[in-house]
Amino acid sequence: MNNTGEIKSISLDYETRKPVVTLMLNERGSIENLEKLKEDKLSIEIKKWYKKRSLNANSYCWVLCDEIAKALSKDVIITKEDVYKDAILQIGTFQPMIVEERAFENFKRIWEKQGLGFLVQEVSRKNKCVKVNAYYGSSTYDTREMSLLINLLVEEAKLQGIETKPKEEIDSLLREWDKQ
Repeated sequence: MNNTGEIKSISLDYETRKPVVTLMLNERGSIENLEKLKEDKLSIEIKKWYKKRSLNANSYCWVLCDEIAKALSKDVIITKEDVYKDAILQIGTFQPMIVEERAFENFKRIWEKQGLGFLVQEVSRKNKCVKVNAYYGSSTYDTREMSLLINLLVEEAKLQGIETKPKEEIDSLLREWDKQ
């Protein structure tokens, strides 16, 4: 069973000195399933819920990348993938790391295999170590991060004279995450 919900209350069982957590699940049709589990030992993971990206917002991201690439491809061909990667490097979320020089190429190959936006940017080399920024692809982004990415692409599109969706429509695409 995979569900979302909210913690209704937290208290302390004074006999066992263990916390008691009461949950309210969003799915109503699962009462029978829960009743069946009542006597079993369970492993339950509780973690903060994050809004998922809207496919519409993701699609718009790629439309912008494609239009920008076409506008920039006057003398040299620039792909939508190049535009996307450049935007990730400009605005993206990254993890600074230090990797041994001898492991660097292997680390980079494995990291970048995760997806198009998973990039490794070398910052410096010192004492047989490489300092890098390991960027996460937009597939891992939350609403705020995706909003920054789309806003950057919208600004670049405007600089290239490309018509973009009105701000209200873009905001609506991003608000769709609230419904998921």
